[in-house]
Amino acid sequence: MYLHLGQDTVVRTDEIIGIFDLENTSISKITKEFLAKSEKGGLVVNVSYELPKSFVICGRGRRNPKVYITQISSATLKKRAGFVDGLANIEHG
Repeated sequence: MYLHLGQDTVVRTDEIIGIFDLENTSISKITKEFLAKSEKGGLVVNVSYELPKSFVICGRGRRNPKVYITQISSATLKKRAGFVDGLANIEHG
């Protein structure tokens, strides 16, 4: 299955490591350092022409991760990817 991140960018859902709200997580020093190192290393792909709301980390294990910056909220991305439904099934199952 694929997840549309904005513009012409889609990623495979089985390669998603995490979906994060940019405003809430960028308060952390560790997250700021991670994003700065990722950008310096050429691993950041900005798929937003608008104010970014979230970032998605994708990759296979620790090899060649990519960080996608998108204007779509983390809640919307999680719903699209089916993560919320999957978590709901685990909690109720």
